[in-house]
Amino acid sequence: MITIVLVDDHPVVRAGLRALIDGQADLSVDGEADGLARALEVVGAHRPDVVLMDLSLGDGNAGGAEVTAALRALDSPPEVLVLTTYDTESDILRALEAGSRGYLLKDAPPDELFAAIRATARGETVLASSVAATLVRRTTPGATPITEREVQVLQLLSRGLGNKDMARELFVSEATVKSHLSHIYTKLGVDTRAGAVAAAIEQRIIRP
Repeated sequence: MITIVLVDDHPVVRAGLRALIDGQADLSVDGEADGLARALEVVGAHRPDVVLMDLSLGDGNAGGAEVTAALRALDSPPEVLVLTTYDTESDILRALEAGSRGYLLKDAPPDELFAAIRATARGETVLASSVAATLVRRTTPGATPITEREVQVLQLLSRGLGNKDMARELFVSEATVKSHLSHIYTKLGVDTRAGAVAAAIEQRIIRP
């Protein structure tokens, strides 16, 4: 039996997932959590094989990537399979760098979800097709991918922050921010802040 803990801040979503998963003879949901503290408590108590992790856990709470990193730092960490609505490059990279084994989208059919859980429990990597395409694009010869720091700059740009505020948020100088912006403009083929944000959203580098 593969045991599972659900981490999602929406009770209705957790109830739906539990009903689906518990209908499989070899899968069992042993616990649920809506955030970091509860996830650590439930995982510590149940020692599941797989944690099914949402990335957005409500305003003011640690995100799914942070919860994933905390769970993977445990002495006997569970495998983590992200199940989210977001397939932006920034979300994918954060989740994988935090230690998630796989990344699936919530529009996946039930059979694909069940197969992904089983594969994750075996230690295999599972990626939604759009997620795999994003990672392939980053590693295509000749491509110049947006760096993690540039993604952070784009996210701040999308919030309407000026150079001084971005420098304060990133703990860098304004000159460094301007340098990042220059590189971003070149990579995205734009010449304005609004153009950079629009291109980044269109290319699924950041969320709308």
